[in-house]
Amino acid sequence: MDKEKARQRISELRGIVEYHAKKYYDEDEPEISDFEYDMLMQELKSLEKEFPDLITEDSMTQKVGGHVKEGFLQVTHEVPLQSLQDVFSIEELKEFDKRVKKQLDGEQINYVVETKIDGLSVALEYVNGEFVRGATRGNGLIGEDVTENLKTIKNIPKKLNENVNIIVRGEVFIGSDEFEKMNEEREILGETLFANARNAAAGSLRQLDSKITAKRPLDIFIFNVQRLEGNTFNSHNEQLNYLKKLGFNVNPVHDYCTSIDQAIKAVNKIGENRDSLSFGIDGAVIKVDELDLREKLGVTAKTPRWAIAYKYPPEQKQTILKDIICQVGRTGAITPMAILEPVRVAGSLISKTTLHNEDFVKEKDLKIGDTVIIQKAGDVIPEVVSVVKEKRTGNEKEFSMPTHCPVCGAPAIREEGEAVTRCTGIECTAKALRSIVHFSSKVGMDIDGLGYSIIEQLIDKELIKGIADIYTLELDDIASLKKNGKKFAQNLINAINESKNNDLSKLITALGIRHVGSKLAKTLAKKYRTMDKLMNASLEELIMQDDVGEKTANSIYDFFKQEQTIDLIDKLKKSGVNMKSLEEESSDNRFEGMTFVLTGALQEYTRDQASEIIEKLGGKTSSSVSKKTTYVLAGEDAGSKLTKAQNLGVTVISELDFKNMINN
Repeated sequence: MDKEKARQRISELRGIVEYHAKKYYDEDEPEISDFEYDMLMQELKSLEKEFPDLITEDSMTQKVGGHVKEGFLQVTHEVPLQSLQDVFSIEELKEFDKRVKKQLDGEQINYVVETKIDGLSVALEYVNGEFVRGATRGNGLIGEDVTENLKTIKNIPKKLNENVNIIVRGEVFIGSDEFEKMNEEREILGETLFANARNAAAGSLRQLDSKITAKRPLDIFIFNVQRLEGNTFNSHNEQLNYLKKLGFNVNPVHDYCTSIDQAIKAVNKIGENRDSLSFGIDGAVIKVDELDLREKLGVTAKTPRWAIAYKYPPEQKQTILKDIICQVGRTGAITPMAILEPVRVAGSLISKTTLHNEDFVKEKDLKIGDTVIIQKAGDVIPEVVSVVKEKRTGNEKEFSMPTHCPVCGAPAIREEGEAVTRCTGIECTAKALRSIVHFSSKVGMDIDGLGYSIIEQLIDKELIKGIADIYTLELDDIASLKKNGKKFAQNLINAINESKNNDLSKLITALGIRHVGSKLAKTLAKKYRTMDKLMNASLEELIMQDDVGEKTANSIYDFFKQEQTIDLIDKLKKSGVNMKSLEEESSDNRFEGMTFVLTGALQEYTRDQASEIIEKLGGKTSSSVSKKTTYVLAGEDAGSKLTKAQNLGVTVISELDFKNMINN
């Protein structure tokens, strides 16, 4: 490549790498895999090595990624938290050994090989054995003060076993099982899933509210002494043993090696066993053990010369796609799964893996009977990379998504604009947890005390299987979940019984009908007055409702025509759950056909109270201003909505005007 083309490619790569580094380090929302990012960095490093005069100080090859997040105090690291140089082959490890020996004139060198934990690097500072401050790596020189968040991590000792002044470096992470459990719970609650355990850990630690951090299953391994007052140790290995003695949770995988060959064996051993570890890794680290030799070797602006990180390449294997079956997740998502001829990849025997959705199957052009290439994504999750089309025989079979749920038989739908096909059955056992959690939630039947973990326990103990079983629970069933749980059980029984008296609108919301939120549920309850009338409404009648589009009308109509829905409503009726609107029918519809938008701070009403009055008098509220808006009710400090109303010529009323409209 000539110099001008190199200059253009370097400029392009710097922009791409900078963007993805920001997504990874600062926003904890990566868009590409670690391997893809590493390959971009390697290409950039190679070009800069070939054309060293094109290297600039702001290149990502010359600095540590990451910035201080707004809202945190800055911490200047007494000892910089450097990153490591990455290598991707055994030959490069041998070259590292040669460089070190050359610089040290052939002195005897011992190494320590450790797992490179996939998490967020932090420094912990102790004064007289007391934990006083903790900070993220940031850009290596300046990090974020996350002391209060770190105090929520159980494996960080608040008081050491000796009264020493010490700064240590560690990696905050979330264990593999804990990560799966956390994402599963987020899926049930309808929250965005974390891309991987590293970003879950980073995002959790960098919360401005430590109460949120405390709810996340964070852990830590300590792997280095940054500074120790009165340090008399000669080697890294000695320091690790001392860190254990002080009470730290030290990186459990660290092998002492007397040669580079032993170190390479240790690296290979970690690679073979990495799938059995309880935590994620993104490589192995080789460090010179002797501290005096580290001093002689020194550091660059970004990396130490006495350590290097080996990144394991994703191992790929060919196998046969024997079948594609569909599994139903707890949200009702129907996911195609590849059943594979078992093959060992990166130390694990892989016999099945997710195919995500219908579009993924089509994009990869997968057919049952194909020879496929699989690898472990991020060294953890097996994935189908591609089809070996030249090995097709003509006997392969096309796959199509099911039209009905394979678990409960209810219709399976894929709505326009969505990638996921879903089961629509309200009593489907596969999504019982999600359905019950939503039914009991504050926006639903608001059953205080019946949260995610309690529902999960009730299902695990087979005390409930579906929504209707909530109302058959007995005191002893609930008390068995907790030690001395009688009081909790009685409070929950009371809350369950109270929920029977909820308005019809709460029940409609709790059923989780697709596209029906609490606002529309209120409209439906007000219009139809009873559950029976809503269930018997025709599709044409539903479509004619102002707030109900064709897609929503179809969703409501289809939902109430399902046998599972009819069965559930019947069970709830027999349990004494209210099926009627409790709101008095009003003959005063003075606001009928009018749409109000509320903005700014009102003095005599809350937003909810004002909205309730408008709806009681036949009007509607909206969150956005348009030409169809009748009035904008503007309180103090009204902002952009007021400006937009004025620009569109929409009538703006004050709180006094609103009161007069009500009273008159």
